[in-house]
Amino acid sequence: MAFYGIRSRLLSTTFAFRNLMSIYSRKGWQRTLYTQNQHSTGETYRLPSRVYSTSTERERNEDSHSIIKDTEKGSGVTEKREFQAETRMLLDIVAKSLYSESEIFIRELISNASDALEKFRYMSMSNEALERTDRQLAIHLRTDKTYRTFTIQDTGIGMNREEMIDNLGTIAKSGSKAFLEEVREKGTGGDPSAIIGQFGVGFYSAFMVAHKVDVFSKSSRPGSIPFKWTSDGSGTYEIQEAEGVEEGTKIVVHLKPECRQFSDEDTVKGIVKKYSNFVGSPIFLNGSQINRVEALWLKDPKGVEAQMHEDFYRFVSGSYDRPRFVLHFATDAPLNLRCLLYVPEGKPGLFEMSRDAQVGVSLYSRKVLIKNKADNIIPQWLRFLKGVVDSEDIPLNLSRELLQEGVVIRKLRTVVTNRLLRFLQERAQKESETYLKFYKDYGMFLKEGIIIENEQLHKEEISKLLRFESSTKASGEATSLPDYLSRMQPAQKDIYYLAAPSRELAERSPYLEALREKAVEVLFCFEPYDEMVLLQLRQFDGKPITSVEKEMRQMKDDVDLNSMPIGSLTKSEAESLSLWLQQILKGRAHAVKLTQKLDSHPCVVTVEEMAAARHFVRTQSSQLTPEARWSILQPRFEINIKHPLIKKLSTLKDSNPDLATMLADQLFAMGMVTAGLEEDPRKMVSSLNELLTKALENH
Repeated sequence: MAFYGIRSRLLSTTFAFRNLMSIYSRKGWQRTLYTQNQHSTGETYRLPSRVYSTSTERERNEDSHSIIKDTEKGSGVTEKREFQAETRMLLDIVAKSLYSESEIFIRELISNASDALEKFRYMSMSNEALERTDRQLAIHLRTDKTYRTFTIQDTGIGMNREEMIDNLGTIAKSGSKAFLEEVREKGTGGDPSAIIGQFGVGFYSAFMVAHKVDVFSKSSRPGSIPFKWTSDGSGTYEIQEAEGVEEGTKIVVHLKPECRQFSDEDTVKGIVKKYSNFVGSPIFLNGSQINRVEALWLKDPKGVEAQMHEDFYRFVSGSYDRPRFVLHFATDAPLNLRCLLYVPEGKPGLFEMSRDAQVGVSLYSRKVLIKNKADNIIPQWLRFLKGVVDSEDIPLNLSRELLQEGVVIRKLRTVVTNRLLRFLQERAQKESETYLKFYKDYGMFLKEGIIIENEQLHKEEISKLLRFESSTKASGEATSLPDYLSRMQPAQKDIYYLAAPSRELAERSPYLEALREKAVEVLFCFEPYDEMVLLQLRQFDGKPITSVEKEMRQMKDDVDLNSMPIGSLTKSEAESLSLWLQQILKGRAHAVKLTQKLDSHPCVVTVEEMAAARHFVRTQSSQLTPEARWSILQPRFEINIKHPLIKKLSTLKDSNPDLATMLADQLFAMGMVTAGLEEDPRKMVSSLNELLTKALENH
C-alpha cells in the first residue's frame, strides 16, 4: 500500500511538471509580449507572442494561448452565508431536476461569460470609467483530468462583493435581466440585445456535476477589490477577499467522480461546438480557439458569398454536397427572426424519407443553441431542410432548453413556413428547370404537407408548388394548379384529374374518353399517392377537385330505349342483356347500366368516390371477405350498347351461355382492373386462358 501511495504521488508530480514545462514551452521563460490584432468585429484583441520566436511560432502562439493561471486564492476573513430567500430544496431542483442533460452546464456558464463580456463592451462604449479597457475580450476554458476540474474564465465586467451576493447568493436572480432593465430605464445608446441571460439559474447548473464550485471575480470598475465565492450547493456559501485575481470572473468546477468526463478536452470541445459555437467572443480551450465558424445568419444576406454558404451548409448539415437553394432573411415584425435555410443539392436518403426522421434545422436564441432539431418551429414535412432559425422572442422554460408551445411558437412556425413556400414559388417562376429537378427529388415532402396540414389555407399554399402532366400539354411538360385555373373554360366549375400508372394508359382510359365531348383539361396523376393528395386537398381557389370517374358517373346519360342509336342493340336486346348481366354479376355489380358515353371501350366500372375506393382497396380490402368488399364498393357496371363485344355478348347469352358467362365475367374483371379497384390483376390470367380455350374450341 505504501508503494502504491508513493507511486501515485510520483505520477502526480510528474504530470504536474509536464504541464508546467508545457506552459513554459508555449509561452517562453521571458515575460509575454503582445501584438495587436484587429478582429473582424472591429474590436482590438491582444494575442501573445514569444520573444525571439520565429514568425511561424508567432502565428501558432497567436492562435494558442490561455489566460488561466492558478494565482488566485482567498486572503481575507471567510464569511459564511445562507442563500437569500430560497431553500435547499429549490437549489436541488435547479441543480438536479431542471435540465435534461448534465452537459448543459457548460453552455450555461459560457452564456454567462458571454453576457459579462457584452456588459463590459457596452459600458466601454457608454464611456463609463473602467479598468484596462483595451484588454482582449474572450472566454477561456481549461480541463484537468488529474484534479478532475473544469475551469472557465472571462475578461468581462466582473463582480464586486455586493454583486456576488446578489447574483450568486440568490437563486433565479438574473444580473443580465437587471442590467437590461437598467439600460432601458436610462435610455442610453448602444445595443444591449446581445445579452443572453434571462432567468439567472444557469450558474447553478454547475452543481449537477460539481461537489464544489469556486468563483473568483474582480469588478472592472476602478479601485475594485477581488473576492472569492465558494459553495458545495448545500444551501450555504462562503465569501472572502482574494488576491491574484484579474478583472473578470473565473469559475472552477470541482467535478464529482461520476462526472469526470467533463474534464476531458475532446468531450468539452464537442459540447462547446454543439451549443456555443457561435457565441460572439472567442472561446479558447486549453489554449486553442475552438469557435471559428461565423454566425452567418446574422450577416446581411447581400454580403454573404456563395462559398461562405457552401462552407456553412456543410457545417450545419454534416454533408459534403452543396445547397441547391438558399433562403436567408431577417424580420423584426411580427417577430424578431433571423433565418438561414438550405435545400440540399443531393437527393433525400431513405432515412430522410421516413416520417421518423428528425428536422434538420436548429433553433438558436442570441447565437446560443436552444434545440438541435427544431420540430416545434419547422413542420415535420419540411424535415429535408438544413439551417438555423434564431429568435429573441421565443418563450423558453426556466432552463432555456424547452420551448413553451403557444401563440408565439405557432406564429413563428407560420412565418418561417410561409416565407419558405413563397421563396419556392418564386424559384418555380424564375428558375423553372432547377425547380422541376427539386420537385422530382423533394416533391413527396410537399405532398406529405398537404396530407398532414389541418388548415385548408396552408394546404392550398403548398399545392401551388405541385406539378402535373396534363391532357392538353405534351408528354413530359408539367403544369401547376394556378396555371390550370388560368386555362379553364368560362363555364367550367371543377378541376379534373385522372389517376393512371402512365401517360399512355391515361390517354387510353375509358374515363378520359367519356369527358372528351366536354373538351376540358384533365390533370394526370401517375404516382399512387397523388390521388390521395388531391383527395385531401379537396379544392383549390374555390374550385372543387374532381376525378374524371366521379364526373363520368354524375354525367347525364339516359339511354332512350325507344330510339336506340344506329348500329347499337335494339330495345329488347338491351333490356334482355341488362337483366341477364344483373343475374350473372349478382353479388359483385351493384347495378348494370346502359351508356352512350363510351366509344372505343366496351364497358366501364364506376363507384361513387373512386379515389377513396382505390385507397380502400390498397390499404384495407385484403382484410375483408369478398362479399364485404363488394358490399362496400358497390361498383356500377356500365356497358357500351354500340360496341361489337357487347353486341356479340347479347347473341352468345342465348346461343352459348357458358361462353357468354365467361365473357361477362372477363369484361367485368377488366373494368375493375381499369378502375384500379383490383388488388392483383394477375388473378385474371387463369380465367382469361379458360375464356380463350372455350372461344377457340371450334377452330
